Amino acid sequence: MMVDVPRFELGASSMPRKRASKLRHTPSDKATLDAHLSGTGVRRIMSKRAGGSTLPELPAGLLEEIMSELDGKDAPFAKYLGRELSLEWLPEDESRLGFTRFEYDHNELFKRRRLAVPPGPITIALNPILSEDEALFKHTLAHELLHAAGLIDHDSSHSEIVKIVAPAPKLRDSMVLKKLREKVLRNLPEEQWICGKCGHTWERRRVTRPTRCPKCASRFDP
Repeated sequence: MMVDVPRFELGASSMPRKRASKLRHTPSDKATLDAHLSGTGVRRIMSKRAGGSTLPELPAGLLEEIMSELDGKDAPFAKYLGRELSLEWLPEDESRLGFTRFEYDHNELFKRRRLAVPPGPITIALNPILSEDEALFKHTLAHELLHAAGLIDHDSSHSEIVKIVAPAPKLRDSMVLKKLREKVLRNLPEEQWICGKCGHTWERRRVTRPTRCPKCASRFDP
């Protein structure tokens, strides 16, 4: 008898309101196995999206750097990544940057962590927009690789390793982050800030609310 076991997903890199960053999503397109990434044993997945674009590439040395940083840490699935991990692209209209999916549910993964056995198939799905920004692509992928290795929580250890092996690009240096920021701004209900004390109006250039009016310097009260 076949049993449909729910899959466990970890959200990437959700995009903070300030800077457009990380989120998660279940892809609607089924992927098929294509090839192996040179030197890592990590499988590549070809998405059946329209257009048949190229596959996500694992940056040279990234997995090795992460494995080095994980040495001595509680990352029970790290040693299995070369055998269990697959990469795929998300649909092009997806708003999220990436996610990590385990084929087994929470209970089964907990048992496998405790028994120190393989986690089963793991998929990292990435947004195609990341192909336009090498630094953000590497940052997002590093974030997801840590999840795949078994670091479930977004704690200080997780953040520090990502910062070391693949720091996030600054907003001024990333066209992708600028695009995402503008998209967030366009979807906001208002396009201007108006000071409730002096009436000064200025263009909304940031996602977060200002603390003071640029004209009267009083505490901002819209």
